[in-house]
Amino acid sequence: MTAFQIILMGFLIICAVSVSFSKNLLNAILIYMSFSLVMSMLWICLESPDLAITEAAVGAGITSVLFFVTLKKIRAIEASEPEAKGESREEKNE
Repeated sequence: MTAFQIILMGFLIICAVSVSFSKNLLNAILIYMSFSLVMSMLWICLESPDLAITEAAVGAGITSVLFFVTLKKIRAIEASEPEAKGESREEKNE
């Protein structure tokens, strides 16, 4: 095993632990995306390009987009509503 592969595996462990301790759902999705991208690099190092492409497309691509859409639907990601309505946050708190 090369040093690069060991570093990537360490990064995978860090991503797996940090996504489980993340309180913010948006941060958890971003960490999950980075996990999938690192995993696809590991698949390339293991000379399996078909799995690497699948991991990058499905893991980091489609699944993450579905998670973002789900967060938007349940209103966990709010657009900047106070600025869109012409109010500032200070005015809203008063």
